[in-house]
Amino acid sequence: MVLKDEEMKAGESSEDPKGQGLSRKNSHSSMCPTDDDEEEEDRKLELGPMVALKEQLEKDKDDESLRRWKEQLLGSVDLEEVGETPDPVVKILTLTIRSPDRDDMVLTIPENGKPTSKGPWFTLKEGSKYTLIFTFRVTNNIVSGLRYSNTVWKTGIKVYSRKEMLGTFSPQAEPYTHVMFEETAPSGLLVRGSYSVKSKFVDDDDKCYLENNYTFDIRKNWL
Repeated sequence: MVLKDEEMKAGESSEDPKGQGLSRKNSHSSMCPTDDDEEEEDRKLELGPMVALKEQLEKDKDDESLRRWKEQLLGSVDLEEVGETPDPVVKILTLTIRSPDRDDMVLTIPENGKPTSKGPWFTLKEGSKYTLIFTFRVTNNIVSGLRYSNTVWKTGIKVYSRKEMLGTFSPQAEPYTHVMFEETAPSGLLVRGSYSVKSKFVDDDDKCYLENNYTFDIRKNWL
């Protein structure tokens, strides 16, 4: 989620091919060259209008083979969480920051995406390994192609940007959990300080379920 090493020159972004920004295991596709790319996604197939999931389940209910096919396609849909309207409802509940150096930090995400703390929302220790874990709940209808994007600035300069596909999810009462790839916070005097972040959760229709704006610090030690 954050930035670059001390030896990187000022003004260079984390997309530099030298790869001196945050390191992460196994991930290329989650990186995003620029925040503007969120509005320039690859062309998608033109799909028909969404239909309420309850209506879909009711259609052709007397056709046994079609009913079984729908059950196989939709998976374990919780009928109690299915609504009469076509739009899915996705609520992002918590962000957990997991590091082997300390206990888990579990942060409740406000519905308006703006943490109320006057200072930084959290602090990372320079050089520490950490993993972001999100919990979220899906109701009313299936959400298709839910993805996460994240852009970080320091003193007004964009230093890091990434995106990651979470997947397609059916309505259910229990929250889903998505574990991001492990990352390493940079270290050095120049990377310490305060950062501002804008993160988003959007689906295949570019519907935004949450825009989360906050600040965090990188310090010499955990606080």
